[in-house]
Amino acid sequence: MTTSALAGPAGQLHPPAEETHESGQLAEGLLRGDEQSFAAIYRHWAPLVHTLAARTLGDAREAEDVTQQVFLAAWRGRTGFRPERGPLGAWLVGITRRKTVDALAARTRRTELAAAAAHVPAQTAEQKVGTSPEECLDRVLLADELARLPLPQREVLCLAFYEDLTQVQIAERTGIPLGTVKSHVRRGLHRLRRRITETYGPSRSGAAL
Repeated sequence: MTTSALAGPAGQLHPPAEETHESGQLAEGLLRGDEQSFAAIYRHWAPLVHTLAARTLGDAREAEDVTQQVFLAAWRGRTGFRPERGPLGAWLVGITRRKTVDALAARTRRTELAAAAAHVPAQTAEQKVGTSPEECLDRVLLADELARLPLPQREVLCLAFYEDLTQVQIAERTGIPLGTVKSHVRRGLHRLRRRITETYGPSRSGAAL
């Protein structure tokens, strides 16, 4: 598979002007919601997306987060992709630009809050970010299904998954009774497993949770 980016005069990366036959097939697979096509799309375009984000943000870790957000947005919004309007690579670059702008705005807000706060809250526990297409796909599927949960369950599980908080810590953070937190976790996990199993099969359920 050839690279999906061309170097411009100043070393700037651009998506290909025309869709190759293989890229067209991947785009068709994405529109069908085919996981293998999505994993191949990630392998093919993630380096370009990461490079564009890193050049703007100047931070490799933030660029990794933006890359994940781009492919999450692509997966969730796949029905909005219109091949007749342009190639898949250009569509992904457009999402990358928007997510990079969002990341810059979020960075500004964090800086302003840190300057105004009496003390800075503890930072989110750093999590190991996998680089394989399968790991990226699992994170995308998990985030997609989390978004479908009722708000109380979603908030509790996000604190557990993404901030690595215990149930006691979640209760202290939110003010929700510990028994209610445990109930939200139990019911939320049950819903997640059932949804992922029904939609993607038992093997994907085990990998994502």
